[in-house]
Amino acid sequence: MPYLSTFFNGLALCFGLIVAIGSQNAHVLRMGLKREHVGLTVAACILIDAALIGLGVAGVGSLVQSSPLLLGAARWGGAAFLLWYGLRSWRAVFADAALTAGPATVRSSARQALASVIALSLLNPHVYLDTVVLLGAIGGNFAPQERPAFALGAMSASALWFCALGYGATRLSGLFARPAAWKWIDAITGTMMLALSASVAFG
Repeated sequence: MPYLSTFFNGLALCFGLIVAIGSQNAHVLRMGLKREHVGLTVAACILIDAALIGLGVAGVGSLVQSSPLLLGAARWGGAAFLLWYGLRSWRAVFADAALTAGPATVRSSARQALASVIALSLLNPHVYLDTVVLLGAIGGNFAPQERPAFALGAMSASALWFCALGYGATRLSGLFARPAAWKWIDAITGTMMLALSASVAFG
C-alpha cells in the first residue's frame, strides 16, 4: 500500500503541473488538430518527460539547482526560443496564406516533426523546472525504495495526458477546417509564447 500511495502522489502532482498551458502542450494540440505525425509527437513527449522525471528523482534536480550557470543558460536560451516561436506564430496570423486542416496542407516530414517537438520540449526551461527540479526534489524526499513508484506515477500522468491531448485533438480537426480558425490558433499560441518568454526572462 505505501508504494501505491506514493504512485498516486506522483500521478496527481505531475497532472497538476503538466495540464498548465505551455509550448509543449500547444504543439501537441496543434499536431493533433492537423492530424500530422500525432503518434510520433505524443511518443516523443512521453519519452522526454519520462527521461527528465527519472533524472530528477535520481538526484539531478539538486545538481541543476546548485549551478547558476546551468540555470542561467536554461533561462535565457529558453526565453529566446519562446520569443522566436511567438513571433513566428503572429507572423502566420497576418500572412496571406492560412493554414488549413484539410488534405491540401503541406505536411512536414517525420524528421521535421521530431525535431520540432524535441526543440519545444528541451529548449523550454519550464520543462526542467517542473520535471527535473520540482518533481525531482519532491520525489527525493521519499525513501529510496519508494522513489521508483513516485517516478512511475509521474510518468504515467505524462503518458495519459499527452495521449488524451494529441488523439483527442484529432476528433476536433473538423472544427478547424476554416482558415480563420487557424488564425485564432496562431494568435493564441503566439500570445502564450510571448507571455512565457517574458515570464522566463523576467520572472
